[in-house]
Amino acid sequence: MINWGASLSILTKPGIMTYILKGTAFTLVISVLAVCISIVLGSVLALARNYCTGKARVFKWLATAYIEIFRNTPLLLWIFVCLVFCPCPEFFARKMFGLTSVEVKIMFRAVVALVLFTSSVIAEIVRGGLNSVPQGQFEAGHSQGFSTFQIMIYIVLPQAFRAIVPTLLSQVITSIKDSSYLANVATIELMSRVRKILATSNMYNGVGTQMVSDVFVLFGVAFAIYFVINFTLSCVVRSLQNRRPKQTARAAAPAAAAR
Repeated sequence: MINWGASLSILTKPGIMTYILKGTAFTLVISVLAVCISIVLGSVLALARNYCTGKARVFKWLATAYIEIFRNTPLLLWIFVCLVFCPCPEFFARKMFGLTSVEVKIMFRAVVALVLFTSSVIAEIVRGGLNSVPQGQFEAGHSQGFSTFQIMIYIVLPQAFRAIVPTLLSQVITSIKDSSYLANVATIELMSRVRKILATSNMYNGVGTQMVSDVFVLFGVAFAIYFVINFTLSCVVRSLQNRRPKQTARAAAPAAAAR
């Protein structure tokens, strides 16, 4: 049964769009938190995998094992594992942000699952950036009296991150889409809230029964929100990618003129 007018009227009911937009906000919060924490953890893993040698080689093996295990297994698996086994600090065992204590605990565990998975992916992205830094940068740093730690912090990592900014933003887009997996275990993020409204759409469409058009309207709203967020980020990524060749050309021009 299709009744577009009745299905569209669902969106005009009090609280429906607010409920959906709150889900969008939680999707962004979960994704951004996961990516920010994953950048830090992924950087540590990448450094350990690339530069831990000699007696510290055990850290290289541990980093490699972590990256390969989490990068080559499904995110949904780790969501279920964290939901069951991940301990939750007492701080998150209470009502926050308009969520029940149970939903806050689920959000914490969801972030942990996304961090475990995303950090393994970002570690390989950062490692690619580290490998793009010429070995001469280390020699130049040592010649100026920098320690290895200072070279990493002030010379190598800034250059590596400058090279991988577009790829990191692409990973943010992927993380936003991956957060939809949480719809299987929670009613926090966008997709899960849309599904919850759809399950009770007969109460809002004025017809008294669920219709095919309800599915198209509600999932169409989710599609539009995801598209706007991710397309905007995609435009930023393309802009950064287009800007880099121009910056490289400008930097190379003085050197060419000097020769």
